[in-house]
Amino acid sequence: MDLRKLKTLIDLVAESGIAELEVTEGESKVRIVRSTPQQAPQGYAFQTAPMMQMPSQAATVAAPAPDEPVVAPVPAGKTVTSPMVGTFYRSPAPDKPTFVELGSTVRASDHVCIIEAMKLLNEIEAGFDGVIQQILVENGQPVEFGQPLFIIA
Repeated sequence: MDLRKLKTLIDLVAESGIAELEVTEGESKVRIVRSTPQQAPQGYAFQTAPMMQMPSQAATVAAPAPDEPVVAPVPAGKTVTSPMVGTFYRSPAPDKPTFVELGSTVRASDHVCIIEAMKLLNEIEAGFDGVIQQILVENGQPVEFGQPLFIIA
């Protein structure tokens, strides 16, 4: 389970009224417990099955140096960001066409995607006039508040 999914789950537990959430994905298992004021903080537990590597693979895998910051490339154009935590959908329904494709011309008021949060479907507007240059999120992927979704030029 990647860090983005884990952060989304933590945020959902924090925003909802549930006290505990346990998710199993493949061999990974995550259990998130919300502490209450009368309880001591219990924190978060994350368990995974051990990963095995071949000796030749281990020699070729290199971690970035701890003193070198990892910098993501800055895309050109205006960025449409997620206004909330939720699940990103490119179309209004599974059997319907997507709102936009690469190269689509959009107006500021056009809907470009849906973000589902707490069983509510929120249509997201482009916010800018232009052409879709990049789609940065896969359909059905969890997104965080402020996460870039589209690049419009």
